[in-house]
Amino acid sequence: MLMALPKAAIDPEAVRECLVSTIQRLPESLRRSLTWDLGREMWQHTRFTVDTGVQVYFCNPHSPWQRGTNENTNGLLRQYFPKGRSLVGVTQAELDEVADQLNGRPRMTLGWKNPAERFTELLAESQSAGGAATP
Repeated sequence: MLMALPKAAIDPEAVRECLVSTIQRLPESLRRSLTWDLGREMWQHTRFTVDTGVQVYFCNPHSPWQRGTNENTNGLLRQYFPKGRSLVGVTQAELDEVADQLNGRPRMTLGWKNPAERFTELLAESQSAGGAATP
């Protein structure tokens, strides 16, 4: 899931509001935790947890391996948005298109399934376990 921020500058309140609205689109059973680095954009992490019930964990400084999936995804995103390119003006529709393409690409870490297939499996598992999951 990718989200467009409404402001050019990284504003902690705007980031929290976007994260809350984005994560609430997930079924509750799949909202477990969020791992972030120590950037100022997550200064409102406590309020995010209150708003969503999702615990936020922070990586140690200079330890990108603690967020391996995120770092890999950042690399994939660079294929669409090269380093140094401003993301100001990138629309949510453009981000949704990139997300759809990336979610359709098979990943070795998912046994060569793509993220969309694995997400569908997780939804089915969640629903069969008694959760009232609706996307």
